[in-house]
Amino acid sequence: MRRGLYKAIGGMKIKVCGMKHNIAEVAGLHPDYLGFIFWEGSPRYFDGDLPPLPASIKKVGVFVDAPQATILEKVRRYRLQLIQLHGNESPEFCNALRTALKASAKGTGRIGIIKVFSIKGPFDFKRLQPYETACDYFLFDTKGALPGGNGFAFDWRLLEGYPSHKPYFLSGGIGPDELPQLRDFMQGPEARYCHAVDVNSRFETEPGKKKAGSLTRFIEGVLQEDH
Repeated sequence: MRRGLYKAIGGMKIKVCGMKHNIAEVAGLHPDYLGFIFWEGSPRYFDGDLPPLPASIKKVGVFVDAPQATILEKVRRYRLQLIQLHGNESPEFCNALRTALKASAKGTGRIGIIKVFSIKGPFDFKRLQPYETACDYFLFDTKGALPGGNGFAFDWRLLEGYPSHKPYFLSGGIGPDELPQLRDFMQGPEARYCHAVDVNSRFETEPGKKKAGSLTRFIEGVLQEDH
């Protein structure tokens, strides 16, 4: 599958998160992002060595209330291009991290910050405002027992009230069966700032091991032939 022959619905990108085992196989599908979880409480916790990855794939490090020093160490070790903050990180923490990341990059390229907000029922979008200048993306996930990888979706209609112009990732229990709903969602005004769809547990045989065949069919379903 050559991504050059396709264009995504509404220009949407694809992130495969929770990578641990068959990293090279999934990288061969050429998603836009691969996510690696650096929270030890996750069954997808990653602490191994990365195989060579295509330059087109951006590596995302996922952290949950981690100290700044831990984040910077993982950035250096794995040459991460984005940091995903999945805990209770404050706007002040995000701003301080942004400054530290800029200093650590030293000409190697800007390192972006994704701030996660977990949704279970009604969501107060005023919570986003303090983070507007502290991060580069928002990510909306389903609130569950663990930070991410819970396997069920929130009501995407809540995003009809999205007040920001900041691009966001759509996450939370997205699997093969959600493709029709995803197509419908991407045609609506609430998807105007949807930058990427984030998939994880619904494409696994075990935590951190992805079903490449199912991912291939999903990606081909999301992408449209560019005539």
